[in-house]
Amino acid sequence: MERAQLKDTYRKYLACLNQRDWGSLGRYVHDDVVHNDRQVGLTGYREMLERDVRDIPDLRFDVDVVASDPPFIASRIAFDCTPAGMFLGLPVHGRRILFAENVFYRFREGRIARVWSVIDKPAIEAQLRELR
Repeated sequence: MERAQLKDTYRKYLACLNQRDWGSLGRYVHDDVVHNDRQVGLTGYREMLERDVRDIPDLRFDVDVVASDPPFIASRIAFDCTPAGMFLGLPVHGRRILFAENVFYRFREGRIARVWSVIDKPAIEAQLRELR
């Protein structure tokens, strides 16, 4: 995939997530996808996303920064949301938080095959201390 095509596919993938179009997820995610070095497959990946949306009903994936070096995409995704209960072991319980996720994706055959993800948990912890 060329750089522009890879970025376009990535943006369509994020639109799929934001529309909760789980039936189309396989267009963007490989059947044997690996997330943070754990083989989850498309089914496990979808279950993870569905769980995230259940826990955070207003979850929206907004790109802050994206860089492409085929077959890789690097992205910083900004979140502004209100998790319903515990989130990453933190007692958020419906409070609004802002944080980022830094993600690297490796594409294979035009779809996401590997995902390396790190969420900025210290940013959430700092906000929760301020909200007390």
